[in-house]
Amino acid sequence: AYQIMWNRLISVVEEQAQALIRTAFSTSVREAGDLSAGVYDQHGRMLAQAVTGTPGHVNAMADAVEHFIRRIGPDNIYEGDIYITNDPWEGTGHLHDITMVSPSFLCGNLVGFFACTAHVVDIGGRGFGADAASVYEEGLYLPILKFAERGVIDQTLIRIIRGNVRQPDQLSGDIYALASCNEIGHRRLVDMMQEFDLTDLTGIAQFILDHSRRATLEAIAALPRQTAQGALTIDGFDTPITIKAKIAIHEDRIITDFAGSSPVDKKGINCPLVYTKAYACYALKVAIAPEIPNNAASLAPFEVRATENSILHAAHPAPVALRHIIGHFVPDAVFNAFDQIVPGVVPAEGAGCLCNFQMSLRARPDLDADAGRARFEVLTFNSGGSGARPNHDGLNATAFPSGVMTMPVESTEHAGPVIIWRKELRPDSGGAGKYRGGLGQYMEVGARDGYEFDLQAMLDRVN
Repeated sequence: AYQIMWNRLISVVEEQAQALIRTAFSTSVREAGDLSAGVYDQHGRMLAQAVTGTPGHVNAMADAVEHFIRRIGPDNIYEGDIYITNDPWEGTGHLHDITMVSPSFLCGNLVGFFACTAHVVDIGGRGFGADAASVYEEGLYLPILKFAERGVIDQTLIRIIRGNVRQPDQLSGDIYALASCNEIGHRRLVDMMQEFDLTDLTGIAQFILDHSRRATLEAIAALPRQTAQGALTIDGFDTPITIKAKIAIHEDRIITDFAGSSPVDKKGINCPLVYTKAYACYALKVAIAPEIPNNAASLAPFEVRATENSILHAAHPAPVALRHIIGHFVPDAVFNAFDQIVPGVVPAEGAGCLCNFQMSLRARPDLDADAGRARFEVLTFNSGGSGARPNHDGLNATAFPSGVMTMPVESTEHAGPVIIWRKELRPDSGGAGKYRGGLGQYMEVGARDGYEFDLQAMLDRVN
């Protein structure tokens, strides 16, 4: 019966994620799937995650709920509460990700939590880019706090949020969508518990965590007890960035150490450790245990270390808005090391980080007297090709490791006065070889007549 319940929990959180996609306002969520959703036991341990979502969100969110419990306080958690944060160090790595957590009660007793994260298009500040000198310039900061208490939403908080962003309707709509998807998860969990006559999740939680831990340890035990070092250097913004990864495989754990990587950068491309950990764990999970569902126990044997105040362990108040520029290359560095121990399993390097554009559009003041009133923030997610696989070509214009989807041209143009003049694959851009890398793409973008725009380009591997 526990195996059936486990499968049911996975379907519950998948419905939770789909509810978020259907109700979110931002194209980054409803079109690209830049989100995560999960269910946790009463101690904050992740039991199941939605298949829909990104590793940076899901694996980082695995640690987040314990922060919520600690900050809110166990004695201050009530039925009908909803908690919120975009803390880069206790959430998922930058201010543009909003994480919301809702306690789940059954018959007056706390049985668990639901959590979800979504990337929002705008959070105020200097906008989504690398130009800020510190996190204080990157947007509105929301510490872990109550969005609602006992079912009553904090309207003062809503007004503060709306007063500090460029598109308040879009952001507040996303926040309500996040809260609603947690409610969907809670309702389905209650249905399951009543169906199986459960009063708490203790038994099923122990079953999930024990089986996941055992399966992960068996996969690790089958590997050679070896150590290897991988490294790569990418363009960076002002100076090249080096990522070094040393992997040490032990009988019951794998330690990944990023000592020797570049120091904190002046630009906002630094990674809080939680984001580095998320992508390092993801790389090892897909290499050795891809069939084992993600949860607290299956992630626990992967230990991640990085020197504090390095680019992969940036401390507050370092700028971190574009932490994905560096974080998406973490798996390649890990794969470089792992391939020396177990050859022929992991893919070659590909485009790595997403190629994102954010356009801030407004009517031209020489043509419209009210030009300052209407603004549009339009974000597009794009990607080059993924690296060649051991027995197959890489995937064309596919985001790996992030897994987010490319936004349809029609949806992007619907979000604001944008025209995408050209979007096509680049022939022969995958490189030569028995198995080639996936193709990159060409894009030409502009504004409709009567509008002007600023463009933030977020990419690497140009040189």
